[in-house]
Amino acid sequence: MGSTQFGNFQNFCRDSTLPVCNLFAPWRDRSDIMFGQLQGYDGCQLSGIGLSGERHLGNIGSIIIAFIAILVTVFLILRADRKQAAVGRREFQLFLIGYIIIEICEIFTVGGLPMGSPLQQRVVLGFTAVHLAAIVATLWVLMLNGIVGFQLLDDGTPVSLGLILLSAAALFIGTGYIALDTAFSYSGHFDPSRTGDHRNIGLYVLYQLAPLVFVVAFVVLETILVLRVLGEKKPMLYLMGAALLFAIGQIFQYVASTHICSGTNGKINGALFETLFTLLAVVMTWVFWSSITEDDWPMPVSGGTYTS
Repeated sequence: MGSTQFGNFQNFCRDSTLPVCNLFAPWRDRSDIMFGQLQGYDGCQLSGIGLSGERHLGNIGSIIIAFIAILVTVFLILRADRKQAAVGRREFQLFLIGYIIIEICEIFTVGGLPMGSPLQQRVVLGFTAVHLAAIVATLWVLMLNGIVGFQLLDDGTPVSLGLILLSAAALFIGTGYIALDTAFSYSGHFDPSRTGDHRNIGLYVLYQLAPLVFVVAFVVLETILVLRVLGEKKPMLYLMGAALLFAIGQIFQYVASTHICSGTNGKINGALFETLFTLLAVVMTWVFWSSITEDDWPMPVSGGTYTS
């Protein structure tokens, strides 16, 4: 297994801007680190726009889109709150809140902010751990939303919300601990991952593989719900649109990023487009959810006439 690529982050960090790469870079020995496209991975180095003192702001586009994503998601949460009769309304709002946390962290972790002092670098590493943990927990919540629609439990109840929150918290804490231990070497167990091929099986499974499984499971569950239970077809257009937008974002991140970076001389890379298409995917997921839920409770039909 040592000769396989499973668990290795070196190639990912060389060719794309992933928050997890912040954990592996030799940040303790650098005063000129620009988080979001850390130097030392041999690939195209993201320079972004120049600032004073030979500093650079790497991913200004990602920062702007992340701010927009936060505002748009707040709007979606408020709109969802108006759908009083919607199945899984509170559960879906939990997913949107998780996405907001992800975008807040993204500003610091892939925004390419210049980090000069050790304290600033440690703060960003802390945001990175939260970022990774939030991605895993939020997509877990999304998958559970796919189960909520079958109403095995009454939605919106303390039991339903409690099960989702507790299970998501377990994933959040587990992923966050591994990320923090990797960054700050609490136990020393993950120290080897900061050199060589940056091999970290725990983060690879939790950050790279588990979210993909959760997204695929959500799409499959909702497909069964829409086609077999609800007997509708139109919502599938929204669901497939959300899946396609998400996939396009990942292609920009993992495949096209290095080519975009080289073609623009390090001005931008695929992270900007990944942030944009992920936002569009979240919006389309909300549209899908809205299309299969009721806005309000049906008005009761009365056989008599009310008189005061």
